[in-house]
Amino acid sequence: MSVEAVGALREPVRRAVYEYAVGRSEPVGRDEIAEAVGIGRTRFPLDSPDLAGFVNRLEEINALADAASGFIWRLVDADGADATSLRPYGPDVIVNLSLWESVEALYEYAYRSAHLDVLRRRREWFNHDGLPGSAVLWWVPAGAVPTLQEARDRLDLLSRHGPTARAFTFRDRFPPPDDGRAGD
Repeated sequence: MSVEAVGALREPVRRAVYEYAVGRSEPVGRDEIAEAVGIGRTRFPLDSPDLAGFVNRLEEINALADAASGFIWRLVDADGADATSLRPYGPDVIVNLSLWESVEALYEYAYRSAHLDVLRRRREWFNHDGLPGSAVLWWVPAGAVPTLQEARDRLDLLSRHGPTARAFTFRDRFPPPDDGRAGD
């Protein structure tokens, strides 16, 4: 299983989405929302005491996402823990990539759960200097597993053109496409 295909797949719907994505099953249904968030340049090394407030909550916050209503999948490394070892933008930049049933489900998790406590402290631990943005949303077909390259491309698109149906934000949302070509 590739690093990008590894995810939290305990529930039957999540398993079906994954199995479809790797060609083992039929699509589960409608489009889902993919989100690349937490793209940030760490102010300190991950093992630094200055970043401990973030690192010490990773397992808790990831478990909260895994159990959240509407959660489908999140990117993890080969060990299955989190994605902090994956560095698509360089050695001091970490990324989180997840898939949700709806923008509303993702919003509930991000802003109406304990995740908000960590989000409020992000400036203590991260900056975004030289990065194309910190978060982007886009629609993907049901069963598709977004990749880090796709997340990077969508962040770049958002940075260059502002919110569009292909790359948008919570503030400037776009509905899922009606033509079956999610985000294209």
